[in-house]
Amino acid sequence: MEYRQLGRSGLKVPVLSYGTGTFGGTGEFFGRWGNSDVKDATRLVDICLEAGVNLFDTADIYSSGASEEVLGQALKGKRDQALISTKSTFRFSDEVNDVGSSRYHIIKACEASLKRLGTDHIDIYFMHGFDAQTPVDETLSALDNLVTSGKVRYIGCSNFSGWHLMKSLSTSEKYGLARYVVYQGYYSLVGRDYEFELMPLGLDQGVGLMVWSPLGWGRLTGKIRRGQPLPKGRIESGGAVGGPEVADDYLYDVVDALDVVAKQTGKTVAQVALNWLLQRPTVCNVIIGARNEQQLRDNLGAVGWNLNEEQVAILDAASKRTPVYPYWHQQGFAERNPFPVS
Repeated sequence: MEYRQLGRSGLKVPVLSYGTGTFGGTGEFFGRWGNSDVKDATRLVDICLEAGVNLFDTADIYSSGASEEVLGQALKGKRDQALISTKSTFRFSDEVNDVGSSRYHIIKACEASLKRLGTDHIDIYFMHGFDAQTPVDETLSALDNLVTSGKVRYIGCSNFSGWHLMKSLSTSEKYGLARYVVYQGYYSLVGRDYEFELMPLGLDQGVGLMVWSPLGWGRLTGKIRRGQPLPKGRIESGGAVGGPEVADDYLYDVVDALDVVAKQTGKTVAQVALNWLLQRPTVCNVIIGARNEQQLRDNLGAVGWNLNEEQVAILDAASKRTPVYPYWHQQGFAERNPFPVS
């Protein structure tokens, strides 16, 4: 397993981590993703650890805390071998303050996550979204307190816009507070918006990227094909709800390109899509998910090899989209304002 620095920090993480949104899956949304119980989760965790995948990602809202609870049980006796990342910000209950990034909610949410996970510290603690109603210095001061107390090792943010992240980094610098070293964001061959603002920011400020939904909300598994009905599974049952829209023709063009490269490399469509991400600037980790052992082992096959330049170019061309303003205009001034990717 390859390990990379977590942004501008001293921590090294595996290039693949395991996303536990399938653990303890309940409710209409997470029930579609999977419902691994403690026995199944323990088996999947053990496979990950054997492969060198020692980072496990979860969040307090995943199945109302059940994902954290199952992960904690699956890591019993193995906590010292693992890194855990979890998140808070989104509404957890009907209690008026049980939402957002206020000092009150951050501390309450962190303590609850520690209890559910059965651990005394969280290795990477993310703000799951930007809370515009809480002053940024209040949020970062609370997170800094958690870091200095030893309950949290590193902090990150997820789903922030570029200015949200830059304002937060500037606030950390101004007041000498812990800074976000990693951004967790959506990025895939059918979702390249991250490249236009957040990627240049990450390069400039030393913020690494942990990729969520690297297979485009389940669209890049190789099961969705041009002119064929949706296969049985999460997407067919409505599992694309909550994800980004992707035009059919665009998706099929990308899948066609993936097929070409998969045949050249002898890899699966999913493995090629994941490997493409691992060669992108700022990417330090890609979160893989799996409902069962077969899916997990297939995703683990995305490492230990690399696409060549010609294969990358095939995928780049099929997935390229015209960026929104002002980024399409900035590309015309590449001499003095180069984009990190083509």
